[in-house]
Amino acid sequence: MASSLIYGAENLALTRTVVVHKSLALPRSDCHPRHLPKLSVSSTLRTGRMVARCSLSSSRPASQPRFIQHKKEAFWFYRFLSIVYDHIINPGHWTEDMRDEALEPADLNDRNLLVVDVGGGTGFTTLGIVKHVDAKNVTILDQSPHQLAKAREKEPLKECKIIEGDAEDLPFKTDYADRYISAGSIEYWPDPQRGIKEAYRVLKLGGKACIIGPVYPTFWLSRFFADVWMLFPKEEEYIEWFEKAGFKNIQLKRIGPKWYRGVRRHGLIMGCSVTGVKPASGDSPLQLGPKAEDVSKPVNPFVFLMRFLLGTMAATYYVLVPIYMWIKDQIVPKGQPI
Repeated sequence: MASSLIYGAENLALTRTVVVHKSLALPRSDCHPRHLPKLSVSSTLRTGRMVARCSLSSSRPASQPRFIQHKKEAFWFYRFLSIVYDHIINPGHWTEDMRDEALEPADLNDRNLLVVDVGGGTGFTTLGIVKHVDAKNVTILDQSPHQLAKAREKEPLKECKIIEGDAEDLPFKTDYADRYISAGSIEYWPDPQRGIKEAYRVLKLGGKACIIGPVYPTFWLSRFFADVWMLFPKEEEYIEWFEKAGFKNIQLKRIGPKWYRGVRRHGLIMGCSVTGVKPASGDSPLQLGPKAEDVSKPVNPFVFLMRFLLGTMAATYYVLVPIYMWIKDQIVPKGQPI
């Protein structure tokens, strides 16, 4: 029986664990780590004093892409964002300690492992990978040449193979890699299930996939901007996508900036690390139809521009949120909720 392991904490200095068996059937709701929903008797729960509150609000379905969840908008979004990504975006959402914590479940325990870093962008996550795996065994893939140009400038990544490609149609043979890593990419996939199915396909028997991405907010204003900008999945959606693709031993580990003090109500650009093991050789048992987006089709320039501008405006909100949380962390005494 498949199960998911969710790590979380109201105070990130402590470690508390929630084990949720499939029989629990996680409710389709937004969870805040202060209060736990009422659980059925058949479920197993182990926790400290952490509890989570759930609201009845729901996100837009993943099948309804946001304004920067098409590949063309994402391409131009990162054309400009790549200039400041490592210096402005990462410090507020994806720190080195968060990266190392998120990669820990991937079991990068052998320098000879063959690793693909899908949506590797500027190589920030790859820098964490090559601490444990020889760079010559790592491939960085991204659809943005502007992001990859930044990765090529990083000395520790000089021996990595760097290629342009599509996360939903990977240029690797079946049963190719020992580890599949993808951080900060799933939010731009028009069809997340297809991308995770591809992760399953390219892994060898016993290989492990690790996807690091956003989590959906519960605060109303943050929900609005999340739904305008890009995909913010819920924790149970990650687990469901992994299960449908065929993965076993699925685990979800909660992460977040230290100055958030475990607060998740605004959502997080990097909020969880989800891993799963490939139990059999070959392609995923999941069958899917045609791809959700055909980038070769022409688009209306006016519609494209409006989508791009609205999505970028929504993204600005999430540049301000970590600053707001940092100010609260400085003002509110330690030990008190923020």
